[in-house]
Amino acid sequence: MPQNTPRNWSQQVTGNSNALDLEQDVFTWGDPLKIALSLKHSADNSLRRKAEPFASAMAMLNFYINRAGKHLPVQQREVLEKAKDELRVLYGKPRHGG
Repeated sequence: MPQNTPRNWSQQVTGNSNALDLEQDVFTWGDPLKIALSLKHSADNSLRRKAEPFASAMAMLNFYINRAGKHLPVQQREVLEKAKDELRVLYGKPRHGG
């Protein structure tokens, strides 16, 4: 591995996303609505994102969940999954499975 390559590149991406300016530790919060509101604010105000705001916000949330994998505590995974539904509601999209 090159010396300048971060060992946890996914942490680098979520911490220094080129598309969204995320609030610090947003994915560790316990309130799904608060997480969704923060992601929506970041996506709506970004001038660097390449996709629509909803897609950018959801992609960042999914990226974090997928990269954390088995290391993500079950309770926090549930909070983040609920944040997905909250994000859908905020953007007027149908809830998952509905």
